[in-house]
Amino acid sequence: MKWEYQPWERSRSWLATIRVQRRGALLLLQENPSLKSVSPEALLEAYENGKDLAMGETDLPQQTFPLLCPYQLNQVLDSRFYPGKISKLVSQSEA
Repeated sequence: MKWEYQPWERSRSWLATIRVQRRGALLLLQENPSLKSVSPEALLEAYENGKDLAMGETDLPQQTFPLLCPYQLNQVLDSRFYPGKISKLVSQSEA
């Protein structure tokens, strides 16, 4: 969420964090196929945790972030998905 709602602060570190966490989630789902059935609930819980962390790290008000998760699970796990406008950092990392 920091990536989407504070684009002027984007960094290679943020990009790396997104990529590492995404690969970790995919690996967890591959190693534990039974988790796929609870994934929608897990996404909602992860969104709430992420929203709290984003508010704390950005000092943006709670109203900045949607009440419900605006992302679909397939988007969150898609290595080409980055919310908000595409960044030069993303383009450079794919080159």
